[in-house]
Amino acid sequence: MNARPTLELDSLTTEAMDPRFADLDTLEIGELAALMNEADAEVPRAVRAALPQIVPALEAASERMLSGGRLVYVGAGTPGRIGVLDASECPPTFSSPPEQVFAIIAGGPAAIVDAVEGAEDDAAAGAAAMDAASIGPLDTVVGIASSGRTPFVVGAVRRARELGALAIGLSCNAGTELSRVAAHGIEVVVGPEVITGSTRLKAGTAQKLVLNMFSTIVMVRLGKTYGSLMVDVHASNDKLRERAVRIVRAIAHVDRAAAVDALQAAGQSVKVAVVMLARGLGADDARAVLATAGGRLRAVLEAGR
Repeated sequence: MNARPTLELDSLTTEAMDPRFADLDTLEIGELAALMNEADAEVPRAVRAALPQIVPALEAASERMLSGGRLVYVGAGTPGRIGVLDASECPPTFSSPPEQVFAIIAGGPAAIVDAVEGAEDDAAAGAAAMDAASIGPLDTVVGIASSGRTPFVVGAVRRARELGALAIGLSCNAGTELSRVAAHGIEVVVGPEVITGSTRLKAGTAQKLVLNMFSTIVMVRLGKTYGSLMVDVHASNDKLRERAVRIVRAIAHVDRAAAVDALQAAGQSVKVAVVMLARGLGADDARAVLATAGGRLRAVLEAGR
């Protein structure tokens, strides 16, 4: 019963042994740190090599998001936790509703902090998770599996595609089953890990870099930034409120007092505050102008010139 999985693992570069690390346990801390840093430097190059696969997937995902779709990450173990991490940063960064970008992890929320043994091996549970999330044609589902063979993730991506969603598979090996069942296969081949098979290392870093692209680029396309400025920031603490003030000052070219007053009148919305100051409008009128422009601050400011 175990022969086939063992053979499959033998063929995976993420499970291979790298002779550079054969004496890992004999090295001094400084040598270990330098070796890990050297290995980590390989990851961005692997991501760059995968850009021809990443870009078309991003373009397709952005189109669906612009039509009102959702971005859904699906993973087990470390990839699942990385998906949860990336998705959870979207509401504070972009004021996006939690249901717009979210993650599903094998074993449920408990698996975020504790291993849920066997959850990743259940392909039917992955498919059922897609049904439970009401996945549909406007949605983008990104399945994440270092090996590219995790049954829960493969089952979820296969079912997402059956339901008409944009199905993307992100793995760290070549020619994976996950890529075969997805409409877009992204294979970031990072090679053997410093600790053999510990894919929380280079593979995990590669996954986070790619998910950074997905969550950031789709939000940029949705008008959530003005240049590099985070104009939809959810100012929920002192640091973010200060950031909002700085952003309003930078765009509207006003002093601190004017920015603070405008933000207070705008309910701490940077976009509304900027439009109020730039167009001489009240908060309600500024919101209406923004709504007409689909929330795109640049369109409002350029139209007012």
